Amino acid sequence: MSLANRKTGYLSALAILLVSAWQSNAQAQSCQIEPLSELKKVGETRLSVWLWDVYDATLYTAEGNYPDGGRRALQLVYLRDIKAADLIETTEEEWQKQGIAIDQQAQQWLKQLTSIWPDVNEGDCLVLVEGEQGEAIFYNAEKRLGEIDSQRFTDDFLAIWLSEKSRFKEERQQLIGAQP
Repeated sequence: MSLANRKTGYLSALAILLVSAWQSNAQAQSCQIEPLSELKKVGETRLSVWLWDVYDATLYTAEGNYPDGGRRALQLVYLRDIKAADLIETTEEEWQKQGIAIDQQAQQWLKQLTSIWPDVNEGDCLVLVEGEQGEAIFYNAEKRLGEIDSQRFTDDFLAIWLSEKSRFKEERQQLIGAQP
């Protein structure tokens, strides 16, 4: 291969990398909702199940530590298309795996989520921000989607990622900023 062809190949590869990085950055920036500006990043991780990347998760708290006893926020940027019904079903399954009771109240919350969460496409985000009274406020990149006014729901929902019972141990450690 001639020097000119190698240079052209390198420049093409560099251009592709720059465009990919710009697109990833644009997606991440599109999820910077106002309530997150009040919080500090604790950690981040990518959830992959078998060979599929599912989402990138970022945890925020008031002081940037976990636990810090203050408000928490969890941002999920999806790396694949997922129906809202599948997200809700997975929420229930993860609660069951952790021994969280699926009582009448939990069933009510799962039903509420059907009117709050949209189907997500690759690049979309969902953000849970814990309100001042412990309520769970959900956002996507464009708007506030709705809320569930319950500290128990907020704690149970975040337990999927933050509890020591989380089935994704390594990802949990990265998310809470734990040192290996």
